[in-house]
Amino acid sequence: MKLSYSQKLLYAAGSLGVALSYQAFGTYIQFLYIDILGLKASLVGIGWSLYGIWNAVNDPLAGYLSDNTRTRWGRRIPWIVSTFIPVGLFFYLLWVPPSPLIKGGQTPLFIYFMAVVLLFDLLWTIIVMNWTALFPEMIPDEKERATVSGWRQFFSLIGLLLGVALPPILVGADWSGRGGMALTFAAITSITFGISLLGSKENLAIQHEKQPPFIPAIKASLQSIAFRWFLVANLHKEFIYSIMTASIPFWAKYVLKIQAPVQLFGAELDAGIQNSLLLGLAFIMALPGLPIWTAVAKRVGGRRGWQISQGTFALSMILLFLANDFFQGIAATSILGLSLAGLLVFPDLLISDVIDEDETVTGARREGMYFGMNGFIIRFAFSMQGITTGVILYLSGYVHSTAEDLYPAQPPLAVLGIRAMTAFVPILASAVVIFALSRYPLHGERLKALRGRVALLRDR
Repeated sequence: MKLSYSQKLLYAAGSLGVALSYQAFGTYIQFLYIDILGLKASLVGIGWSLYGIWNAVNDPLAGYLSDNTRTRWGRRIPWIVSTFIPVGLFFYLLWVPPSPLIKGGQTPLFIYFMAVVLLFDLLWTIIVMNWTALFPEMIPDEKERATVSGWRQFFSLIGLLLGVALPPILVGADWSGRGGMALTFAAITSITFGISLLGSKENLAIQHEKQPPFIPAIKASLQSIAFRWFLVANLHKEFIYSIMTASIPFWAKYVLKIQAPVQLFGAELDAGIQNSLLLGLAFIMALPGLPIWTAVAKRVGGRRGWQISQGTFALSMILLFLANDFFQGIAATSILGLSLAGLLVFPDLLISDVIDEDETVTGARREGMYFGMNGFIIRFAFSMQGITTGVILYLSGYVHSTAEDLYPAQPPLAVLGIRAMTAFVPILASAVVIFALSRYPLHGERLKALRGRVALLRDR
């Protein structure tokens, strides 16, 4: 199945919707409900635990259903068509809980929060899992995968940049503009998923391959040693994203003390623009890093390239820990952006090799189950982040803001806890990623032999 250059770009554009929706959600939804709406951090921590349990069924089941779908249009595309508009609607509802629930106390707000989060997550899982599962099926060549992965991450970085940089500007200091921001982001998310359909193409013959039942399919996936070590690495990589982006608003507000305007190159930057620049520059600096890490992938392979980029990322986090003001903060986030691109490029390459190896064992393409299981595991990163954030803020004596006091004074222990949450915790998680990749077996001669077996299988 050969795709034109334009089809590859249209398909890759879906990354913008993936990154924009989930990055805005992951970065600001917790801050909104805890710091602005006043939901207790302990309740949010409980909510993320329930969220993790929800994903124990949600992701693998979505993958299994996708693998076993039989339609005249294929296995994946019908799921994307049916969900790309509803996922935008529920994204919008996340940000605009009804006023009576906000004023009704902790319980009504918590129930609304959990209900909408779980429904949004279900729709997001279905569409993203099916869209992602098309990648290794449509693009079997290793070098083409690296190229298309680079384009996917290019659009992803744009989505990440918009998702973290625009909300502080659009919502305002009191977050009164969050409805307009949510509507804009919801529209972009749905539209880009729709555009990706124009570049998506399925091999209809594959859907006639015999698939194992649900439980045996899960067991067969987890029997892969390569997949197990990949999951350990990818879980902790996702945890790094989650804990860092969720803690950045706290870090900016209480460590860097971004409250008053500052002068930069003769322009006055208010607090909202300063917050946007902090993470925005990280993603801007990641853009020139994409071709560098794509070239590294082609030269040394995905496994070694990921280890290198993860190590340089961990070193750059030291600057984040030491930063004390806005200018030191943007210097730190700009430097870490160069390594961030590598963390985006390499995981898709490794899981595609895992799926290829599975095909040589089972004789069937099971992208849905593998991406579903991966989605299930990495969602625990969000629960890990929520629990970590809740525990650190609670134990350090963090004081949330109120309508009367938007910038409450934090005890020194809370400031130290926010520093550690933003930088030191990701450094520890990076060490786990590097170790897990050292145990990942699909590299060198074994990977070369796998390529040969896959080529023979496809020839037959």
